[in-house]
Amino acid sequence: MDFRKEQLLEMLVQIAPNRYVQALLIILLFLVVAKVLDVIFTRVIKGWIEKTKIKLDDQLIDIFHKPVFLSIILFGLALATERLAFNDTLSFITLSGLKTVAVFFWTFAAARFLKLLLNLVSRDESRFKLVQTRTLPLFSNLLVLLVTGLSIYVLFLVWNIDLTAWIASAGILGLAISFAAKDTLANLFSGVFIMADSPYKLGDFIVLDSGERGAVTNIGIRSTRLLTRDDVEITVPNSIMGNTKIINEAGGRHEKFRIRVKVGVAYGSDIDKVHKVLLDVAKNISDVCKNPEPRVRFRSFGESSLDHELLCWVTKPVLRGKILHQLNTAVYKRFLKEGIQIPFPQRDVHVLSAPVGNADIDSYEIEK
Repeated sequence: MDFRKEQLLEMLVQIAPNRYVQALLIILLFLVVAKVLDVIFTRVIKGWIEKTKIKLDDQLIDIFHKPVFLSIILFGLALATERLAFNDTLSFITLSGLKTVAVFFWTFAAARFLKLLLNLVSRDESRFKLVQTRTLPLFSNLLVLLVTGLSIYVLFLVWNIDLTAWIASAGILGLAISFAAKDTLANLFSGVFIMADSPYKLGDFIVLDSGERGAVTNIGIRSTRLLTRDDVEITVPNSIMGNTKIINEAGGRHEKFRIRVKVGVAYGSDIDKVHKVLLDVAKNISDVCKNPEPRVRFRSFGESSLDHELLCWVTKPVLRGKILHQLNTAVYKRFLKEGIQIPFPQRDVHVLSAPVGNADIDSYEIEK
């Protein structure tokens, strides 16, 4: 590599004795090289890769295309800087700045590449039992922290910053931070425990103890975000999520969700006919699951009605409101058609006659 570099410099000296012109030629040369490689990647290699059925190679090209292109340009700028022979301070600042830009771009590329690997690993749960879909956010966030920490360490080395003093003061600094940011640290540790325990995952419909209900859209280190059916996003700190009762409607053996349609019929109704009508209504709703089958339960003898429940399953909890609307509407219309009466509370008021000449009524008797 050094031999080729020296050959390049000797050729530039022969072409242009002026070092500023030589630096400009170096920059132009590496710009041309970067552009040629860019064209090869975008038009030749990428066009050939897009014809394959494997998507991994397309994603790898997208991840590393820009860092490689910029690294070539930065390398040319570094050679031009050396050729200009600035003083030590200016040369150090310029070269360190170029290295810093390269570190940033390669950090983002490394983070994207590691996330891609995690996604691939999580799909094969039989071989990688630790990395699964439910634990993916945990490992993803940990990788981001690891890559960020390593990039910061490399930046310290690039700028020749001594880490000994920083390490020595880390204990005192950590103690001060623990007191000043105890809520943030509580959210951080709660987020790690939530991702490790996985009481819910992305896309699950959960109901909080305070009554909020929504789909989990993001599980972060600091907070969890829910999207309600009103398209309102709720951000809940992880310290609260870790210390509250959470109902996961998408949890259990499968994501199916059971809904209950409560209906009362009048005393004297043919309950066999009522059961048949309710089941027939449920089977005519396309979004109601066929397995498990809908069922009817005679729950109790009410004050003015025979209380029943129609139990149905839907594929996802998000469909609960829609299917309840369809079932309630269909049950009411069908009951009207079949002559099945849905009673409502009634009160009979009996007024006792008052003695003649007495303007006040002595008493009232109210019967249900």
